[in-house]
Amino acid sequence: MSDEHVELGPIDYLVVEWPADRQPTGEAFPLLVDLVDRGLIRVLDLAFVHKEKDGSTVGINIGDLDLDGNPEFAVFEGASSGLLSEHDYNEAGGAIEPGCSAAILLFENTWAAPFASALRRSGAQLVANGRIPVNAIIAALDELESAEA
Repeated sequence: MSDEHVELGPIDYLVVEWPADRQPTGEAFPLLVDLVDRGLIRVLDLAFVHKEKDGSTVGINIGDLDLDGNPEFAVFEGASSGLLSEHDYNEAGGAIEPGCSAAILLFENTWAAPFASALRRSGAQLVANGRIPVNAIIAALDELESAEA
């Protein structure tokens, strides 16, 4: 089957860091479940890592996290497509500070699958993409507001 006939949306990943003195509480998991339930995304992988003081990266078993008994989190236990590799865990570890923990989320943007599929069928291909961090947008808007004042 050619990739023109595969109904698949863009795949994104994100790495979210928690400082050494804070750990995931599970507060965001109901919101992630909502995104899945509404068909906006499909979670392919969800993993947690910790960066030791010596710089080594170790995986954290999701079941070992204290998430205030958040029942929504159980949905993601074992969420693994096999796409994340040891290299990805080490890359995530390289992005965080020693003593910190991080979540790695790999997800399909299912909301965009029909659009992406139509583009592929027409012969189009993605040649560039990117993301503007929210903090950069807020700073730019603040700067514009200050300039107008």
